[in-house]
Order: sequence, then structure tokens, then C-alpha cells
Amino acid sequence: MKESVLDILIHLFENFLDAEDEPEPSREALREELERVGYAERDIDRALEWLEGLAPATAERTEATVRSLRVYSPLELMRLDTEVRGYLLHLENVGILSVAQRELVIDRLVALDADDIGIEQMKWVVLMVLFSQPGQEDAFERMEDLVYDERPELLH
Repeated sequence: MKESVLDILIHLFENFLDAEDEPEPSREALREELERVGYAERDIDRALEWLEGLAPATAERTEATVRSLRVYSPLELMRLDTEVRGYLLHLENVGILSVAQRELVIDRLVALDADDIGIEQMKWVVLMVLFSQPGQEDAFERMEDLVYDERPELLH
């Protein structure tokens, strides 16, 4: 049996959502494939709901033009440790994430409802957020290099 919603999301991303030449599969087709592979129905529902959370948020968000200090809520602090929050700041500082995208990433990380979110899991969520937004091909490629890079990242 598979372990988490993020495992399902990664499976979908690697097998369906990142296929450039293929039309986007229907929700039902995704559900059937996930059931065939052996994921639990409850986890499939949670993963598909998580994906739906990407769509409306991309249209509603506006870009902030002024940098500001991000204050994390108690729930965010509980779910996102110092290392993850620092890496998010790093991604924003190097231009991979905008302020609005950072907020969407935080929202989607918290929506995973997991207590042990690490940098590797966060990288996948960033990749999915960037993929879901038009015009983010360069940032997506830079993030994809970070996700698939086997070497540890050095932050300055």
C-alpha cells in the first residue's frame, strides 16, 4: 500500500501531468490509474482535491510589487520547519518563486496535512506549482534541476 498524498501526487506528476505531447487526463482516468496501482480510495480523493487547489488559486493571486517580511501562522510553523522555510526564502531570492507563488506553495504544503514535510517534499510541491502556472517554463526547468539533482544543495 502506498504511503502518502504526496506519493500519489509525485506518481501523477511523473506519469501523467508532465507529459508534454499528451492531453491532460480526466479526473476519472487519473482515479482509475491510481486505483489500479494500489493507492487507497481516501488518499486518491485527497490527492485529487489537492490538485484542484492549484487551479483557482493561480487565477486569483496577484503579484506583490514590494518585498515584505513573511510572518508564518502557528499551523505553518508547526508543519514547515526552519530548514523548509529557509529554502523557500532561498527559492524566492534566486528568482525561482515569486511572492505569490511562495504563498501558493505554502498553502499547498499545509494542505498536504503532513507533519514531516522536508525539503525534498517541498521541492516537489514547488515543481507542481510552477508547472500549473503558464509562463513559468524557465523557473520550472531550474526547479526541475534541483528536484532531480542528486548532489546536496549548498546555500549561501
